[in-house]
Amino acid sequence: MALDQSFVGRTYPPTAPYEVGREKIREFAEAVGDTSAVYTDPEAARTLGYPDVIAPPTFVFSITFRAAGVVIQDPQLGLDYSRVVHGDQKFAYVRPVCAGDRLTVTSTIETVKSLAGNDILDIRGEVHDEAGELVVTAWTKLVARAAEGA
Repeated sequence: MALDQSFVGRTYPPTAPYEVGREKIREFAEAVGDTSAVYTDPEAARTLGYPDVIAPPTFVFSITFRAAGVVIQDPQLGLDYSRVVHGDQKFAYVRPVCAGDRLTVTSTIETVKSLAGNDILDIRGEVHDEAGELVVTAWTKLVARAAEGA
């Protein structure tokens, strides 16, 4: 069943604030194999002009994908998540994410289309800090594979 085109432009309420911690940044940097001191050493980060350690560029995926879960679980959208694969991910930064940031994410459905029986959903997640300033925009593309025999 094709997803409802009327959902394009629908925006979901912002998430509760997520506080970015030094340890989460360190763990993430370690998991992706990035040994830059700017991710683990506050002094190295301050030397480069940051208030604290910064997060690797893909760190925000963990919070933007969690926020996209509200879209994914919207029963009116009708997305069969058991058939979903992650198709693409892009980020556009205004500034790096720093330890101590309290971030919220607002998700918007940008496109809904069908291609060869697959449903393709593009979700934009706008990440704001406590002051309401945009920090980064993330785009997630999800592909719901066509059911067998469809």
